[in-house]
Amino acid sequence: MTEAPVLDEDLNLHLSVEAEASPLSLLQGEARTVGGPRTVVAVEAGGRAQSLRQVFAEAGKARTVTAGSEGGLRVLRTTAALLLTMAVREEFPDALPAGSALTEDGFSCDFAHLEPVTPEVLKKLDKRMRRLAKRGLPIDARRLASAGEASGPAAGNPFAQALAEAELQQESSDLYVYTVGQNGAAPQWTGLGTGVVAPGTGYVTAFELTASSAVYWQGVEGNESLQRITGTAWPDEEALGRHRELQEEAARRDHRRLGSEMELFTFADEIGPGLPILLPNGAAIRDEMQRYSLDKHRRSGYTLINTPFIAKDELFLRSGHLPYYADGMFPGMAVDGSEYYLKAMNCPMHAVVYKNRGRSYKELPLRLFEFGSVHRYERSGTLHGLTRVRNMTQDDAHIFCTMEQIQDELKTVLAFVLDLLRDFGLRDFYLELSTRDDSDKFIGSDEDWTAATQALAAAADSTGLELVPDPGGAAFYGPKISVQVKDSLGRNWQMSTIQLDFQTPARFELAYQAADGSRVRPVMIHRALFGSLERFLGVLIEHYGGQFPAWLAPIHVAGIPVRADTEAGHIEYLSKFMAKLCDSGVRSHLDTSSDRLPKKILNAQRLRAPFVVVAGDRDVAAGTAALRFRDGSQQQDVPLAEIGDLIRRTIDSRETSSPTAAPQAERDM
Repeated sequence: MTEAPVLDEDLNLHLSVEAEASPLSLLQGEARTVGGPRTVVAVEAGGRAQSLRQVFAEAGKARTVTAGSEGGLRVLRTTAALLLTMAVREEFPDALPAGSALTEDGFSCDFAHLEPVTPEVLKKLDKRMRRLAKRGLPIDARRLASAGEASGPAAGNPFAQALAEAELQQESSDLYVYTVGQNGAAPQWTGLGTGVVAPGTGYVTAFELTASSAVYWQGVEGNESLQRITGTAWPDEEALGRHRELQEEAARRDHRRLGSEMELFTFADEIGPGLPILLPNGAAIRDEMQRYSLDKHRRSGYTLINTPFIAKDELFLRSGHLPYYADGMFPGMAVDGSEYYLKAMNCPMHAVVYKNRGRSYKELPLRLFEFGSVHRYERSGTLHGLTRVRNMTQDDAHIFCTMEQIQDELKTVLAFVLDLLRDFGLRDFYLELSTRDDSDKFIGSDEDWTAATQALAAAADSTGLELVPDPGGAAFYGPKISVQVKDSLGRNWQMSTIQLDFQTPARFELAYQAADGSRVRPVMIHRALFGSLERFLGVLIEHYGGQFPAWLAPIHVAGIPVRADTEAGHIEYLSKFMAKLCDSGVRSHLDTSSDRLPKKILNAQRLRAPFVVVAGDRDVAAGTAALRFRDGSQQQDVPLAEIGDLIRRTIDSRETSSPTAAPQAERDM
């Protein structure tokens, strides 16, 4: 006898499925409307998701997966990608599917033999997808186990064949053949894909196509050019609407737009792509970041060093970067009979600094730190404002310690990292542990890798933060922990990285004299907190929407004289006041234009200065000014001395909230 479905605390159904039956057959009687977060789109059995139409070979237990869950979103978006592939094939029969993927908030599909996709074409494809969804065609998904089974659906498509072969080489293949519309008649569509799909096209009710772009097959320049179409899918229109609002806010906060509007940074064709120029306002923020970081490092026992931007090839051959990281480095250049390379990383040079003289165990841990400028050959298609550049400055440190000191150092470094990020207003974290896989891109013994991975995992556990595994994501020389941060819009950014390295000390023959006089090899910890100053600045621009905390703001205070004529004396009055502020380190801007007062206030708002000081005739006579805040609140007839004290106190406090004249009760609302 079949047991009735049971609801758990999360309102998921637990099913007992008989042999030769499908979960869908048990759910037919359930009052569940398609199109909403509670819609059942798949089941989970034995720790793996599977289609509702997949027949159980033997009796077993299953738990339903709903559309609003993380797993359910993956199912919906995989199904939406299938609908897009069908729509493209109907509209452009010669187009060849060349793979699909899930993105952070949607899906993408690549196609060969497809002309550039215009906005008009996107609209056509969107309409075809909606027609397919409305028809409610059944979808059967059958997991494949061999390349032979994939040969039929992939016939005539070399891209699908290559992807199928690669997928089937994985230890746990997720390759399926999808059959759409087979209700006793010939199927409407058959093809390959990865991932579980919903049992019918009608389950995809809230979606939209968002963009198209040209990409290279497998991301390698020189390979065949493909068209990539991206989209998003959600359980219902309400969730899709929230996503649209978030995207609109993200567009308003785009650091590239704000960087231009606030005159923070620029790029120039004659200098080259991916090589940012920080303008005075951007340089002011970077300088504040560097000075604060340097002070924190010095107080935490780090020693500041400085290394060159360029070195002979023998340095990078010895470190292993040339054989293992050559694609990420700029080509070498012949100088004085030797081959030189721009450095893409600081660690080999820090190893040379360590080796500059003999070391004793009494010196360890030795924490070397620098703001090191590195150059990396990022593909032109991947460059993105400040967040993906070819020249960057890392707040880079390498810690040399004994085996016994590893745990304490890792815990100290993690605490240091998280405290620094919190100081800049980022507080929502989780950790990612990147380890090696079975590929040949990693060096070192299994024993070293096991010890390093266990040490990092233990240090991560000490923080109490969520730890997410990332198999295969390690550096070639050792595992790493990445601090993942959520910004004010809930988007994830990878920030700080901490890597444990047994290989570099061995390659450079590093050693220290132990207490018993023996020579012992140290362990090396790689650590960058901001990741790079450029990328961190880009993230902060978007996190704050350009409205930086007072201490980080490129302009602390904007001065607005009501009248610009010399007889009024407004400019001279404010100029003397702001000169005093400037002497105490306050960054200021005085508007001496002949614009009318409303235009001057609008200009000050564009500067996003946390303080705006406005002075007219009455203020000049009384030694006061009107003090306006970024949120629109203001105070009238405030003595200049009080304004100066408030501005300096606010900056010195390094608070991450914006100053306001609003009463505390209003701020807490």
